Amino acid sequence: MLKNKDEIIEVLKNDGVIAFVTDTVWGLGCLPSSEKAVKKIYEIKKREAQKPLILMSNEVFHLLKHVEVIPKVGQQLIKKYFPGALTIVTKKHAASTPDYLTSGMETVGIRVPNNDVFREICEITPDHVLATTSANLSHQPSAKSYEQALENMSGLADLVIEDYGCECAGLESTVVGILDDENYKIFRQGAVEITV
Repeated sequence: MLKNKDEIIEVLKNDGVIAFVTDTVWGLGCLPSSEKAVKKIYEIKKREAQKPLILMSNEVFHLLKHVEVIPKVGQQLIKKYFPGALTIVTKKHAASTPDYLTSGMETVGIRVPNNDVFREICEITPDHVLATTSANLSHQPSAKSYEQALENMSGLADLVIEDYGCECAGLESTVVGILDDENYKIFRQGAVEITV
């Protein structure tokens, strides 16, 4: 499906920022290992420094090195809702998840979107993980189409990747914090209604 795989890899490896479709809204992302690219995302969005990025991949397996052992209720949520419109916030693995990704917090959000184009992007991405946020300026509406993403990110992102007809639903993910083995807290109600 992706026609410009070499270009995508080249942009990412050179501290670049890409915009892409997900199952919820359009995203903006870079390699988690590139502090320079992460800083660029904050500059592009005019994003507050205390708001962390989240890590997304095509498989939960690739995200596990960035987190401590996920408590039982988190594992249940992953089994039930991944891939899909759920972001799980859990204790990060400090050695592999730098403070510049998480605004100095001890937790990190992880998600596996259910979108074929995004999956293909992750398949060719080094380590298969992107540090991400939504493709819009802070306090502005999220991009819900390729045209809106182009409008929002033209001249800002290094590359806006076509959606090839794999459109997003237009509603942000639900964000859930894992408190312990049995308890969780909904930080943002989005596309998924949680039941465990």
